[in-house]
Amino acid sequence: MLKFCSLFSGSSGNSIFIGTDKTKILIDAGLSGKKITEALLSIGEDPASLDAILVSHEHDDHVRSLGILSKRYNIPVYANEKTWEALIENIKNIKDMDAKNIKYFEVNKEFEIGGLGIKAFPVPHDANEPVGFCFFYCERKITVATDIGHVTPQIKECIEGSDLLLLESNHDIRMLQVGTYPWWLKKRILGERGHLSNEAAAEVVAEMAEKGTQHFLLGHLSKNNNFPHLAYQTTYNALTSRNILPDKDVTLEVALRDCISNVFCF
Repeated sequence: MLKFCSLFSGSSGNSIFIGTDKTKILIDAGLSGKKITEALLSIGEDPASLDAILVSHEHDDHVRSLGILSKRYNIPVYANEKTWEALIENIKNIKDMDAKNIKYFEVNKEFEIGGLGIKAFPVPHDANEPVGFCFFYCERKITVATDIGHVTPQIKECIEGSDLLLLESNHDIRMLQVGTYPWWLKKRILGERGHLSNEAAAEVVAEMAEKGTQHFLLGHLSKNNNFPHLAYQTTYNALTSRNILPDKDVTLEVALRDCISNVFCF
């Protein structure tokens, strides 16, 4: 069985659980160790049983308690070389980690942790070498793709064929444009290495639904420039415009910032 749950997803912190009967993995640790521990326990998972933490990139909303959790539960942490360079240089709690728990993966090269296949693929974002992840187990595929400035052909190739896709739907463009953020920050978010809008995410979801993906989670929503119902409705409209009906042909949900999503089991 392949089990998946978004524990927290949003601009204020991100963490995801994926596991099999033998392997338990956390993707990112962008909230306090206490909150992540409580979320894991709420879905019946013991944090002390985690086999690994995967790091998508070094921004604080993805690594806030990374070193703390690794040290407390003796968990190996996997990141690519450039991300490790940024983590070791800039993140204080990383420096106390046991050296044996510092693990590396190569981007675009598949690897395994306890029989769970994993492939990290590059995404355009303003970090050292940010990645999304594909997971493979018993002919099932789950993909996590957030912190994306724009959707590249390689991203589409990587996410195609997923049984479940968690895709960033960060902001409503109009809300961001008229909102209170300073211009430099608006420019960053809207840029080629920023974040994915509701409109862009909706088109990708509709395209992937036409190609057979049946389960979608919209994630990494902005606290200030989005609403869950707005992200949902934008994608709902894109799906129905192609005669794809949510709750009938596909499942469509929003991964919330402050509580766990539904637990998906395949």
